[in-house]
Amino acid sequence: MSRIGKKPVPVPAGVKVTVSGNTVTIAGAKQTLTLKTRPEIKVAWNESEKSIVVTADQTKLDDSEVLASWGSTRAHLKNMVEGVIKGYEETMEVVGVGWTAALQGKNLKLVVGYANPLLMPIPTGIEVTVDKQFVKIKGADKQAVGEFAAEMRAKRKPEPYNGKGIKYVSETIKRKQGKTFGTTAG
Repeated sequence: MSRIGKKPVPVPAGVKVTVSGNTVTIAGAKQTLTLKTRPEIKVAWNESEKSIVVTADQTKLDDSEVLASWGSTRAHLKNMVEGVIKGYEETMEVVGVGWTAALQGKNLKLVVGYANPLLMPIPTGIEVTVDKQFVKIKGADKQAVGEFAAEMRAKRKPEPYNGKGIKYVSETIKRKQGKTFGTTAG
């Protein structure tokens, strides 16, 4: 039995849940998110308790993939409910002399030490704002926000000698000491 999957997901007022077959739609004040579940996982909306109940097919509980999907589906639904209420935010920092980030239409333009600037298309449902070297990524979909932040970091990972690169604001770069020249014991 999945310990996480058994727990119901509480839904606050102002959030509308629709379950049709294997598709769950959660709508909030600003955004609507949709999740398609596996056929072995059943999702039910309990109107009286204002909660989402996730169950798995009892005949397939000895399959580890079904158990993992049960808990993962419940976690995704919880993240979706939280996303349509508060949303998710990730802040990135561009560190380096002359390195910048700017919005260019529906793209994020990164100048990070390459011969040409890098253009990253901003996915729908995500809002990106740039303030000097800080880039804020906001959205209701936790997975989309995290994926865009990870793709941005992968364009130029922070290096340990000078500390240059694109990093999360909460991330600390463990600095290394470089080689020293001209010191001879004589």
